[in-house]
Amino acid sequence: MSPPPASPLASPLFRALWLATIVSNIGTWMHDIGASWLMTSLSPSPLMVALVQSATTLPIFLFALPGGALADIVDRRRLLVAAQLWSLAVAALLAGLTLTGVTGPGLLLALTFALSCGSALSAPAFQATVPELVPPASIPQAVALNSLGVNIARAIGPALGGLIVALSGPAAVFALNAVSVLGIVAVLLRWRRQKNPPALPAEHFIGALRSGLRYALRAPDLQAVLVRSLGFFLFASAPWSLLPLIARRDLGLGAGGYGGLLAFVGLGAVAGAIALPRIRRRLSANVVTVAATLMFAAMTALLAAAHSFAAAAAALLGAGIGWIAMMSSLNAAAQLATAPWVKARALALYLLVFQGSMTAGAAFWGWVASQAGIPTALLCAAAALGAASILARRFAIPAATADLAPSLHWPSPETGGEIESDRGPVMVTIEYRVEPARAAAFARAMAPLQRIRRRDGALAWGLYEDASAPGTIIEYFIVESWLEHLRQHARVTNADRAEQDLAGAFHLGPEPPLVRHWIAPA
Repeated sequence: MSPPPASPLASPLFRALWLATIVSNIGTWMHDIGASWLMTSLSPSPLMVALVQSATTLPIFLFALPGGALADIVDRRRLLVAAQLWSLAVAALLAGLTLTGVTGPGLLLALTFALSCGSALSAPAFQATVPELVPPASIPQAVALNSLGVNIARAIGPALGGLIVALSGPAAVFALNAVSVLGIVAVLLRWRRQKNPPALPAEHFIGALRSGLRYALRAPDLQAVLVRSLGFFLFASAPWSLLPLIARRDLGLGAGGYGGLLAFVGLGAVAGAIALPRIRRRLSANVVTVAATLMFAAMTALLAAAHSFAAAAAALLGAGIGWIAMMSSLNAAAQLATAPWVKARALALYLLVFQGSMTAGAAFWGWVASQAGIPTALLCAAAALGAASILARRFAIPAATADLAPSLHWPSPETGGEIESDRGPVMVTIEYRVEPARAAAFARAMAPLQRIRRRDGALAWGLYEDASAPGTIIEYFIVESWLEHLRQHARVTNADRAEQDLAGAFHLGPEPPLVRHWIAPA
């Protein structure tokens, strides 16, 4: 039996960033408490209160993918520092305007939106730095620790924020949120990130966006994570978006009581995070996500029937367990389903689905609660979560992860001279010789290569047999430029190589398949 992977906390940089992020997340939760509670004072409408969550999550939907593209083509450390300084400035501005009594419903939503823009631009970069800080075998544990840190903050921040709001008002928590990001800035400024000069020029911004989307369309494991995320978060947003009204209007609680309810969510999540490593040794990731979905659905239904603080707290404690199990499982699966060259963009797509679902869900469930009441909205959301668990049959979270490290096994192209990087389009042909009787089986073995070629940049792909020489089969694919083809060489993974070897086993003769590169005349 192989020894267990080293704890990510053994890395001083990961440990320092983890602790600083917990402090910053405590500030974020305090802000959320202050903003939601302030909105219940400024407007009693369920829709306006739910829109506070929408303003928090909408920037991720709008800017996560651009943020992921930037994180893959610029220095991630500098991007993270700039985003943190932006968040500090906006939080300080909101604190000052609230202290002077200027903040109204519209301004509160606008500045909450602006504050979340900083998080949207930095979140993919934060996610993508995990493999730089810990070895590959420690990534699932590092992801679980990050989720644990979020929920430690969830256990502390709401209660502390509610207490401070009760004692000093929302402006105080907005100011403390501004201060809380300083620790992250300090750690990032101390980080001497190892710079490996790329062999090829960095992608342009628009091209990076296109290649990230193309990768997601051709990566089945990542697609499973995205579909399951949509099927969960769209309905799981209901209790979070309506909880301020449940606390204030249905249970008659103050800001401290509301913070106490959210603290129970955090306590449940911390307990779940502690138990998850043992659970994962016994159950597959797919089974864990199904159980987490059903548990969260049951707790949402119990919250709909809660008429006391104790009953609501018990439901939220169980919801926290289901939430952390689902969040950490999906996040780890997204990390492990993507190749290093596109990791930030792929994780940005995951965050986009996550926060986009939360944004749309918050607005929708706020509208349902306005029309039919909060208990009805929660019961409908619980039923929808139960129905969504069936997605696990078609979109299972993979039990094993592929080796997505670069294989670098493609030989350098043979050319008659220097080729300008922007020349194109380029057509690559590969000539195979197979037994004519096995041509159909060869074509089936080549199907995964079609997905791989298109995922890594091919605009077109095809397979043709020579009519005059049965068994002579040409594979071709076209890319937009010579540089883009060179990037294909760098993007091929060890898992791709295994697929290529399976297809290559059909080839006859001692010589490898003949590869030719064709380029449009200049």
